[in-house]
Amino acid sequence: MSPPSSQPTLESIAARAAPAIFVLLWSTGFVGTKYVLAGAEPLTYLAIRMALAVILMGLIAAIYRPKWPDRIGTLHSAMAGLLVHGFYLGGTSVAIYHSVPAGLSALIPGLQPILMSTLANRWFGERVTPLQWTGLLMGLAGTLTVLHGRTMSGDAGWGWLATCVALISITLGTLYQKRYCSQIDWRAGNLIQFVAAGLLFALGAWLFETRVIVWNREFVFGLAWLVIVLSIGSIGLLYWLIRHSAATRVASLFYLVPGTTALMAYLLFDELLDVLSIVGMAICAAAVLLVNKSNPPARAA
Repeated sequence: MSPPSSQPTLESIAARAAPAIFVLLWSTGFVGTKYVLAGAEPLTYLAIRMALAVILMGLIAAIYRPKWPDRIGTLHSAMAGLLVHGFYLGGTSVAIYHSVPAGLSALIPGLQPILMSTLANRWFGERVTPLQWTGLLMGLAGTLTVLHGRTMSGDAGWGWLATCVALISITLGTLYQKRYCSQIDWRAGNLIQFVAAGLLFALGAWLFETRVIVWNREFVFGLAWLVIVLSIGSIGLLYWLIRHSAATRVASLFYLVPGTTALMAYLLFDELLDVLSIVGMAICAAAVLLVNKSNPPARAA
């Protein structure tokens, strides 16, 4: 008999750490976006980001030679890319560009678990238990508490419209990815998604923006972080979580993003963070524990 392998233990540790790492990395996206938008308009920056992501993912695909999807799979990947990368990133970037604070720009997308759970209940037949609904509502209350009293100044109309677009697109995109793209190799699928989103951003930048770029140190470092850590790292981790967990469990993690982003924005940009905000973070953390503990993890397909 062969000796027992330590691999399951390592996999278990990685699986337990993945949600916390995802929340931390995803939250840095709002902060990084605020830095790069000082050097370029939102669609222009996003077109550059997607072009670099295509190059990087193309190199990864060339090295590992993944199995490519058929025509239908390619179309599904492109649609998921437009939702998860295109309209979600476009919405959050436009919101921050129109002077919505970084912490506040995470609020409406942070309400995703409520919308996600409602749709997942109908689309996948996932049963959302009363205890999970309690956790989801707790997360909603915690999210609103974290971001109470924040200014609504700036181009509020465009900013809030953009965050609503981001909420709907990331919710639909996550569900679409789980239903239609979960069997597609992540390297091939992500490359197709980046190409689709990049074409959307390039067209938007050409039609609506001046395409002027200030190539300073902040812009370059922020862009590199967003491409490598966010577009490659956190998106890959999100899709891993989608593949291995129920949609409601994955969505509940987004309740932790506004609080984490608010803390980062406080440290970096001196945005509001008081005792009530900290209480809201604790409520969000308790809500995620409740949602994830009330149902066993879904098995990978």
